[in-house]
Amino acid sequence: MIVSCLNECLLSSSLRLGRLQDSNAVLSHFNEYSEHCYAEVSGDFSRNTRVLKSMKSDLDYIFQKLRVMKSRILATYPDAFPDDSKREVVDRRPDLEMPR
Repeated sequence: MIVSCLNECLLSSSLRLGRLQDSNAVLSHFNEYSEHCYAEVSGDFSRNTRVLKSMKSDLDYIFQKLRVMKSRILATYPDAFPDDSKREVVDRRPDLEMPR
C-alpha cells in the first residue's frame, strides 16, 4: 500500500516536472523570439518617438504664436471674432509626459 502511494507520487511528480520543463522551454523560446522582434523594431520606436516629440514641440510653438496673434487682433479689433470664439479654450489633451 505504501509502496503503491510512493510510486503514484513519483509518477505524478515526474509528470509535473515534465510539464514544467515543457512550459519553461516554450517560455524561453517566446522570450528569444520577443527579444529578436524588439531588436528589429526598437530603432523605429526610438526614431518615431523623436519625431513625435519634435512635432509636439512645433505644434505647441505654433499654438502659442496663434494665441498671441489672436490676442493682438482682439486688442486692436475687438469685433474681429464672433463672441463664442473669445472664450478661453480649455486644453483637454492628456499630458503624455506625466506617468499615471
